[in-house]
Amino acid sequence: MNIHASVQKDADNTFLPSLVRPNLAGALPILTRLVSDTQAELFLDGEAIASAELQGDAELRLSFTWKQDLDQEVTIAAVLVALECFFAANEALDRLVLNLEETSFPLRSLPFVYRDGSDLVVSRSGFYQVPQMWLGHPQVNRTRSGLVDGPDGRDHPLRAPHPDGLVYQRFDPVAGLTVSFRTVDIDKDLDLFHRWMNDGRVAFFWELALPKEELRAYLEQLIAKPHTYPLIGAFNGQDAGYFETYWVREDRLGPFYDSGPWDRGWHGLIGERRHLGRVKTGAWLRGLAHYLFLDCPMTENIMGEPRVDNAKLLTYADALAYEKVKEFDFPHKRSALMRCRRDRFFNEVRL
Repeated sequence: MNIHASVQKDADNTFLPSLVRPNLAGALPILTRLVSDTQAELFLDGEAIASAELQGDAELRLSFTWKQDLDQEVTIAAVLVALECFFAANEALDRLVLNLEETSFPLRSLPFVYRDGSDLVVSRSGFYQVPQMWLGHPQVNRTRSGLVDGPDGRDHPLRAPHPDGLVYQRFDPVAGLTVSFRTVDIDKDLDLFHRWMNDGRVAFFWELALPKEELRAYLEQLIAKPHTYPLIGAFNGQDAGYFETYWVREDRLGPFYDSGPWDRGWHGLIGERRHLGRVKTGAWLRGLAHYLFLDCPMTENIMGEPRVDNAKLLTYADALAYEKVKEFDFPHKRSALMRCRRDRFFNEVRL
């Protein structure tokens, strides 16, 4: 069941569909209407199914009034949707107590919930690490025990197959738009990829201003590698940019620092000029890091290696929880080694 929710508001404070996936079959739209800063109504197929209310002063408590008998999956999804709504609408809200007295489902269905005495507590930093809400495919896990041989002795885990289709979607309340990523379809996306790579602004950094067939070969070779795959990023469903994700250990960056077995890295560009600007850049940087952390719970570090003269990109580092480790030289460029730690990202970055 794909259960859709969002914190994107229309004129009557109704939150429009984004993406929530307690499991990966079917589709069910749940909308949330904010009645006030502390009250929300939840709807399914136009009918009210529940209301949610935050109460308390020193410790906020989220309670539900159920208006229909719902099956377990829909009940869990409604709780997830309400939590997203209130966390997104209240940037200063770091934790709340969850009142589930009128529900009956295994607490492990909400893997971010923990007990504090008799209370069931949800922290913001834990909630935003759940794959149910925004990840479009099952998480990466260990495919087998042990490591496989890697380049220059950098042995690494055997990597899972690449995902296919939509991999991530979330409404970003900071930017006021939906950020999504999908895997590259070479036949569908080659013209777009060619146009972007032959834009002088992009070619200056990527050095891939090549004919279509050479770019097709580039993508084919990239996708054939077990440790990396390309994505198309979109804002509100409009294709905006190209991104490459990779496991660092067996990539060219691996030998330049003490790389871990589950460290991830990325390269990215915004190809459509209308999608440039600080607000949207912050949105895709948040979204891409969020996706990579959701994709693999063992990933503790996301690494970047932008050119040291890419001043615009580097200005976003601190706000997105990236720290500069050092500068170093690739054969083709001098780079800044940037690291985003999982704990810092989820503690400091407001999603």
